[in-house]
Amino acid sequence: MNSCIHIYCGDGKGKTTAAIGLAVRAAGSGKKVLVTRFLKTDHSGEVNSLKALPEIEVTPCERSFGFFTNMTEEQKKEARAYYSRLLETTLKRAAEEGFDLLVLDEIMAVCNYGLVEESRVLDFLKNRREGLEVVLTGRNPSERLLEEADYVSEIRKVKHPYDKGIKARKGIEY
Repeated sequence: MNSCIHIYCGDGKGKTTAAIGLAVRAAGSGKKVLVTRFLKTDHSGEVNSLKALPEIEVTPCERSFGFFTNMTEEQKKEARAYYSRLLETTLKRAAEEGFDLLVLDEIMAVCNYGLVEESRVLDFLKNRREGLEVVLTGRNPSERLLEEADYVSEIRKVKHPYDKGIKARKGIEY
């Protein structure tokens, strides 16, 4: 297969930033890119920049359910339904609409929380259309995802301003 699977993982800042950098590089080479973000609304700074590039399409993430650990069982059920639909719509589009690069931002988190079926993601990766490059981001990828990947880049936190009580800053962390 002439396409690869990339994983950007770890506890450090920069997983999404790396994925977005690859998306911009691909777009700059005339490639068609689909970015789908899980657990993040469109209020992050990179979304406006990405939407300005005609080669990149950002799937809107219109619902926020808050932190998983704070969700009620009913909210978890709603989140599972929402993110499963978002994933299915994304995978269908990636398979049928001629995208060259697919970015699944924070897919590891929704898999790890059981909000989407990891087996569905793995099945898609194994049977994806020829030429479709895929990027997965998030913490703690499973061994099965790691085995399927061609690139695995771990971003390790050595030091972070959050440790000193500095909250996330618009335009830097989001």
